[in-house]
Amino acid sequence: MARSKKQSDAADATGSPASTDSGEPLSFESALDRLEQTVTRLEEGDLPLEEALVLFENGVRLSQRCHETLGAAERRIEILVAERDAADGGLATERFADDDGVDLVEDD
Repeated sequence: MARSKKQSDAADATGSPASTDSGEPLSFESALDRLEQTVTRLEEGDLPLEEALVLFENGVRLSQRCHETLGAAERRIEILVAERDAADGGLATERFADDDGVDLVEDD
């Protein structure tokens, strides 16, 4: 389905959620930066409805991409910690927590 010029302009303002202009996949940092730009534009509230919807859709895709990237990084860390623990004879590891002591790792 072809997008209208307004939809293309709105999407181009924050870039494609999946890749850069050269077709390379976005890094986590680039996706997060584009998500922040999208949120800022939406919060300004001076966009036509259709453009705001396109930006919102783009933001949802960027958010999903960031969430998936963080999930993959978390799994890699868990594997590395488990391998280290196995090599060290099964030493216990501490769970990740933020500065307030809130557990940052969700149990399955």
